[in-house]
Formats: sequence, C-alpha cells, structure tokens
Amino acid sequence: MYKLFYSPGSAAMAPHALLEEIGAPFELVRVDTKSGEHKQPEYLKLNPNGRVPTLADGDQVIYETAAIMMHLADKHPGSGMAPAVGTAERARYYQWMVYMTNTVQEAYIEYYHPDYYAKTEAGQAEVKATSEARLQPMFAILDKALEKGPFLLGSAFSGADIFLMMMARWSRNMAKPAVTYPNIKRCVDQVLARPAIQRMMKTQGLS
Repeated sequence: MYKLFYSPGSAAMAPHALLEEIGAPFELVRVDTKSGEHKQPEYLKLNPNGRVPTLADGDQVIYETAAIMMHLADKHPGSGMAPAVGTAERARYYQWMVYMTNTVQEAYIEYYHPDYYAKTEAGQAEVKATSEARLQPMFAILDKALEKGPFLLGSAFSGADIFLMMMARWSRNMAKPAVTYPNIKRCVDQVLARPAIQRMMKTQGLS
C-alpha cells in the first residue's frame, strides 16, 4: 500500500488525485504544516526539504510532486495516466510535466513565499506582483497548447492534466486567474468533473 504525506490544497493535490484515478490502495497521512510538523525531525527523515508531498512506496520514499506522479503512472501503465514509453505522446507528456514543475511552479513559489526573496513588506509585495505578471505568459503558452485539446495530449487525458488543474487552482485569487484563459478553463472543468478528482477534493476539504 502506498502512503502519501499531504496537506490540503498543497502540491499533494495532484498525486492524491492520481492515486484516486489509478485505484490502487493507499493511505493518507496529513501533515500539519501550519504548526510546522513538516519541519520536525521525524518528517525531515522522509523529506529533508521539509515539504509536502512525500510518497512511501514500501521501503522506497519519493518526494517532488512530478517525480511521484511519473513513478505512479509508470507502476500502473494500465491506468492510462501516461502514454507508452518511446512514443511522441510520451515526449510531450514529459515536456508538460517538467514545464509545470520547473517553470510554472517555480513562479508560484515566488507568489506564495515572497519572504524567501525579500525581507521588507514592500520588497515582498514587489516579488509577488512580479511573479503574478510572470505567470501570465506561461498560462498563455498552456492555453495555446490546449487549442487542439481538450487535454494537453490532445484527446487523451493524462496526469499532466491533473497537474494543470492544480496549477490553475493556485491562481484563483489573482487578478487574472488561469481559468480566464478559455482553453485552460475547458480542460480544468473536465478534470474537475472526474469522480476521482471529486473524491480528492472532498477528502481534502477543497472547493
């Protein structure tokens, strides 16, 4: 049985949803990030970065959201959460997974943690505003990629679309959220309508 360490609304949303899609048995372990549980020695033994999510797969421990998702999709090829290895679709799947975790998510870190980059309130406000502006062309790139959709890989739903849904949700309080881009909204609406995604949202207490 898999064990996923998570906190509601965090980057654990996507691997949690993927586990629901796959249908494999798993256990959820809530980490109280507000009280700093993710920075305690016991958790740091699992994930030295002190972040969620972390996945325990037997004796193997994996962190980083994209890595967890790609690992799970590969272990359950029958789930259809990733295209077959060696195909053009697989290459695009890699591209979008890495783009979202390496480029889009990095900008979100600036938005949600401006204190990492500036000490003063004014400096933090500037970092946050800059990150929000940086995200807009990234949303435009994703929206353009979805023109032939409804999903990032065309007609085939994959774990990349779950990741996109999570990225879009994180923008909900911005002046121009990701779902103001029509193709992103179409994709996100279809992802959110899936029963597995609804189960994840309900369990985590998210709207």
